[in-house]
Parts: sequence; C-alpha cells; structure tokens
Amino acid sequence: MTKPTLLLLAAGMGSRYGGLKQLDAIGPNGETIIDYSVYDAIQAGFGKVVFVIRESFAKEFEEKVSNKFKDKITVAFAFQSLDANVAGIPAEPKREKPWGTGHAVLVARDVISEPFVVANADDFYGRSSYKTMADFLINRVSPDRFSMVGFELGKTLSLNGSVSRGVCETSSDGLLESVLERTKISKDETGVYDLVDDQRVDLEENVPVSMNLWGFHPDFFETLDKHFTTFVKNNYTKPRSEFYIPLVVNDLLVSKQAAVEVLPSSAQWYGVTYQEDKASVQSALSKLHKANVYPTPLW
Repeated sequence: MTKPTLLLLAAGMGSRYGGLKQLDAIGPNGETIIDYSVYDAIQAGFGKVVFVIRESFAKEFEEKVSNKFKDKITVAFAFQSLDANVAGIPAEPKREKPWGTGHAVLVARDVISEPFVVANADDFYGRSSYKTMADFLINRVSPDRFSMVGFELGKTLSLNGSVSRGVCETSSDGLLESVLERTKISKDETGVYDLVDDQRVDLEENVPVSMNLWGFHPDFFETLDKHFTTFVKNNYTKPRSEFYIPLVVNDLLVSKQAAVEVLPSSAQWYGVTYQEDKASVQSALSKLHKANVYPTPLW
C-alpha cells in the first residue's frame, strides 16, 4: 500500500500576521502549528511530508521545524519564488507576493508521485481531518476524483478581523458543485457576513467552507500546469493577481472533468490569521495537551 503524502504550504509572507507565523511557537513546549500537522499526519498513516517554502529561510526552517521529526517521516522541500517561469510572456512581472496556492502546489510536482493532501502550514485542522483524508487518498482517489474537507464556516472565524474562505455548494450526494472565494468574512451580533463592494452579504454559519485541505491524485499536477500557464499569460500585467486552487477545481467541475467529494467536519478550526489570534490558539492547544490528546513534549 502506497502511503499518501502531506504537502504543507509554508511560503506565505504573513502580511496580516506581521511575520513568519510558520515558525512561531504556539504549543506549550514551543511547538509550531506545523509540528501538530505533521504529528497528526503520521498518526493518520501518511508516509512523507513536503514543505513548500521560500528558499531564503530554508536553513532556519530546517533548524527550527523539520529537523525535529526527520527520523519519523520522510521530509522533502520545494521552493516557491516570485517568478512564474512560463514561456511566452515578455518578461517576469515585478511582484511582492508569490503567485498563490495553486502555484505553490505546482512547484512540488517533482517531489510527489503519490496521492497527496494539500494543507496550509498555519492552520490547525485536527487529527480527525487527516484520518478522513488518508482514508480517501488510500481507497477512493483517482485521476478524476478528488476531495476536500468541508469545515463549518462559523467554526473557522477570527475574533480579530475578517478572513478569506472558499464557500462551497454541494450536491445531495456530497459532491462539490462550486467554490466561491469570499475575502472579507466577519461576524457581528446579527450573524456572519461578507463584504462585496462594501455591500453586506449574509452567510449561514454552518455552510461548508474550504480551508485549503484538498486531496489529489498526482495526475493533478499536469492539469495544474496547463491552467497556470494560461493564467499567467492572461494576468502577467497584474502584479497582485493570484492563482488559487479553487480556480482550477471550479474549472474542472464546470467542464465535468472531475468530481470532488466534500468530507464533512464539525471540528473547531484553529489558526493565526492575526497576531491577536495567537493567545486563543495557545490556550486551545494547551487544553488538548492536558487532555492527553497530544504528548508533552510533542516530539
């Protein structure tokens, strides 16, 4: 049996958070959120972890993070830069941020040949999410059948500012019909809402959302490459444009080239979108250690 791979996206700039939150100590013994993701993936049966990072902090990343568990799971790296490396455009555009999550996945194509899950390095998804995804990747994934874990929107919000979420529509048999990227989701005393052109759009708290926890067959890389090439050619003059995973997934759904299982989760998501989120996440993880969900120390 081929063990699936965990692909952790850790090349983000952390602009809203104010630093490299991938390396920030969150757990009671200095653990990063990455530590928990890798620990949970090992427990769920994953055999390899691939980190997409910026080459500029590779040494620091190894020293602070991956050296702790390199003897427990196979570790590999892929580097995301600001360059698109797409033929047919006059010149590389001057960008301040990478090309987005879709590009981050694409740069790992040379180090992944097995079914894999994509996850954000700064999101705590919980062990049950990885177990659910591992079961899918081992038993049901195919070149035209993918998956995503759908979290309840109300359990993925920050108390300290707006968030971006991929709001999902699903069929009666649990398949994804569409993902709409909403970028200014907040909650007040009347409910959850998004701001679109300064207009309020109310949202249901239990609507499933994508937290970027996707399960793919390795053939997805070929599709991703084709879509990225087209995207860059259409957007190279827009230095803030980003190539998101849901853009590709939506295209495949519309053209009926793939089906995506939505794996439901009622788990509470934890993340550090803003510096002010850190204290609440630290408290939650401390309680999980006290309840013996995680050993102390983790490694």
